[in-house]
Amino acid sequence: MPDIRDRMEEDKGILKKIQNFIPGFSGYRKREDLRDADKMLRMQLAAKLGMQRKGLEECRGLVVRSYGSKELDMLGGLISHFKKLEGLVGHAQTGYSGFVADVQIKEDEMNRLYEFDAAMIDHITAISASIDSLKNAMMAADEQASYKELMNVKARINAFEDQYNRRMNVITGTEV
Repeated sequence: MPDIRDRMEEDKGILKKIQNFIPGFSGYRKREDLRDADKMLRMQLAAKLGMQRKGLEECRGLVVRSYGSKELDMLGGLISHFKKLEGLVGHAQTGYSGFVADVQIKEDEMNRLYEFDAAMIDHITAISASIDSLKNAMMAADEQASYKELMNVKARINAFEDQYNRRMNVITGTEV
């Protein structure tokens, strides 16, 4: 995947180039570009989570037709978990937030946040593969494999949430 930070640098318009020429403004502009890149990536992550949640909702439809309530309850819990994370990721604090913010995020910390966000893409790819396996097991009416894949999806969404929480700890300065 191309690095959004590089793309932000390449896409600078004439106004940004002029702003970069003003003494003292270039560092501010660069941090704003990093903040924008971070926000764009998080919005994509939230959208991808939504797509994966829809896959789980399809699985729930399969359960209603052929399985019992245990799988249905588990799927309902996973879907709720996905919805919660979609909201958290989509509306997360963007990191750098200006000169007078309560929590100041410096450029190196902003890059670190971006790396956290980029690592979450790997988690979403793994979630997608697990949901595909879950659908296949459910369509084959293999209850044992379905349960195993439900547990895989749950473990992967928990890993995604852990990554997200580490990101938030960096922003709030509570990381240990």
